[in-house]
Amino acid sequence: MVSIRNLKKRYGAYPVLRGLDMTIAKGDVYGFLGRNGCGKSTTMNIIADMIPKDDGDIRIGDGGEVTIGYLPESPMIFGYMTAREYLEYIAACCRYKGDVKARVNEVLDIVGLTAAADRPAKGYSRGMTQRLGMGAALIGDPQLLLFDEPTSALDPQGRSEVIEIITRLKNTGATIILSTHILSDVERVANRIGIMNNGIIAEEGELKELLHKYGSDKISLRVRGLTQEKKLKLLSVDFAAVDFNNDNNTFGFASEDIDGCAGRLMALMAAESIVPESFSIGTSSLEELFRKVVGDNAD
Repeated sequence: MVSIRNLKKRYGAYPVLRGLDMTIAKGDVYGFLGRNGCGKSTTMNIIADMIPKDDGDIRIGDGGEVTIGYLPESPMIFGYMTAREYLEYIAACCRYKGDVKARVNEVLDIVGLTAAADRPAKGYSRGMTQRLGMGAALIGDPQLLLFDEPTSALDPQGRSEVIEIITRLKNTGATIILSTHILSDVERVANRIGIMNNGIIAEEGELKELLHKYGSDKISLRVRGLTQEKKLKLLSVDFAAVDFNNDNNTFGFASEDIDGCAGRLMALMAAESIVPESFSIGTSSLEELFRKVVGDNAD
């Protein structure tokens, strides 16, 4: 759906994009990640043809016309309009050729604003305003959706509502570029990610594959009342990495062979009569992956 090669953009003397490459397939929910100010919004504005590029090649679709729906981080809504009036206005602006009333009703249902459709938008909550902005992006029945920080500044309920909308769109086969710094939201909906650093895509691929590439399974073990001798025995177990937090008596064991390591650890605890308070196995998170790609000073 989207192929970008060697994209460059300067603001004055500062090069924001330094040769960015990006590939997004039809039906992808693409988590577009990076530090604040790294150029994610600039890239999305160029894709949406809202600002010019300095250099590079952008191909969208298979050569024919592709409709794009764009949600900026802070959508500007006319507060004196109702949601219905605003969406009808957007439909007129984008010259929607279908049944406008039917499409507006459909979009109001998608974004969960049917009950509030005839109330002035100035009385809407931040979450409702954001969902109305999503509705504006959807009204033209676009083939590509650009969502720039759609859950920014929302409370937990508002975030959950927005992510639920994205999930429903994903299930219809929509192609979505989702730019956000809330990594847990990306983990919930994205199948593919690209991480920006220093004006380029530093890493790109299927989320599951990148988590496997950069991470390892981990065991978290919590034990109280250990003697120094027994603590040292646990720390000497053959793992790729072992951390010990003395404040809460928690061990963290990382390994590529998590099942074998768990067996060795449990055998040692049985032999030494060590009874754990908790024992769990988990996988690396997107936050850990992100920090490994962009460095320890990630925002």
